[in-house]
Amino acid sequence: MTHATPRILVIDGYPKDDRENLAKCGMGMASDLYMSMLGRLCPSARFDVLFASDPDAALAPGVGLGEYHGIAWTGCSLTIHKTDDARVQRHLELAREAYRVGVPQYGTCWGIQIAAVAAGGTVAANPNGREMGLARKITLNEAGRGHPLFEGKATAFDGFVSHFDEVTHLPTGGEVLAGNAFTRVHAITVHHGKGTFWGLQYHPEYDLYQMARLIYCRRAALTKEGFFTDENDALEMVARYEKLYAEPDNMALAWQLGVEGDILIDGVRQTEPRNWLERLVLPKMR
Repeated sequence: MTHATPRILVIDGYPKDDRENLAKCGMGMASDLYMSMLGRLCPSARFDVLFASDPDAALAPGVGLGEYHGIAWTGCSLTIHKTDDARVQRHLELAREAYRVGVPQYGTCWGIQIAAVAAGGTVAANPNGREMGLARKITLNEAGRGHPLFEGKATAFDGFVSHFDEVTHLPTGGEVLAGNAFTRVHAITVHHGKGTFWGLQYHPEYDLYQMARLIYCRRAALTKEGFFTDENDALEMVARYEKLYAEPDNMALAWQLGVEGDILIDGVRQTEPRNWLERLVLPKMR
């Protein structure tokens, strides 16, 4: 990549209480995971973070969204179709302003939902319930196979996932690129106003350790929902994920968990954000 300095705003939507709760469980902060991922892909990048759910959230003095070369949306614990939540409205206004000024946007999970709704689409609860852990057989459709977001990506792959909601209606200017049997919309692009958004319902910024910590944090709810027979069962899965993270060449354990290179290899798992940087962010350099 270029030695120039792209300036990227990372919007971390998690409310403070939820950030602290995940940290107590040993999970990295969403914005830190994003900066680590994007920083590896583009070492020259400079990052600012906006905790958009905090009441006092504000950009740096004298800096507008138009000053950034890219905006990246992390996951979030809010629910976007709860329209009476002032925090959700603040997020939507940020996305609309980004479209208005034409800064390229990228996002995962919450990010794809914000981008769709801000441009006029709809998000609702997935009738299949929670998709958790590994989203299996995410498959590119014809549009996805030809789109630069997925250049170098296999036609079908797995991804880390944790969500209840899904995009149900695309905005004008939106296009579905991938889905699986559980979630119809796993990747979209949106062209709205002067802006472009590329995003995913799954999480390339996660790894096996982060997913293990998330399962640990939500083990009671996941057990109640039937993902595990009891909390000890959940803890066993946590231990197996963490063991494979520490021993990525443990092919017996990888086979038992059904985990392949699309999950284990950072460069494969993070193809999409790399393509966003190379195709949308760096061309914006002035």
